[in-house]
Amino acid sequence: MAHEFTASQRVAIDQTIRAAEQVSRFEFSVFVGTADGDPRVFAERLHSALSTPARSVLIMVDPAARVLEVVTGREVRRVLTDHDVALAVIQMRTEFATGDLVRGLRRGITMLAMQARAPRTLHAEATET
Repeated sequence: MAHEFTASQRVAIDQTIRAAEQVSRFEFSVFVGTADGDPRVFAERLHSALSTPARSVLIMVDPAARVLEVVTGREVRRVLTDHDVALAVIQMRTEFATGDLVRGLRRGITMLAMQARAPRTLHAEATET
């Protein structure tokens, strides 16, 4: 049984995903529905089916079972730590507990994207001596 979002909620989530992808240069996907079997295994299977799993973040939420899984690809893990993911999960769970699934997803996606963005590189001008 998949969770039904209104059209405006879908637009809001899609906008958040697009902004996250621009900030981080990684792909974000969200699945909200019933996990088939073990939730972690199910989330990992969804993640591996994405077009570029190494550069992707998948957030899987099973509201009925109160399950939240975040799967990150190999390249994403170079800049997004387990601690970063844990903080985003706490934020999402806090919003979910108030009954606001959309706000929780949007905040979690934004937090993950901000933490996954590439660090700014300072370039020193080459000087000749």
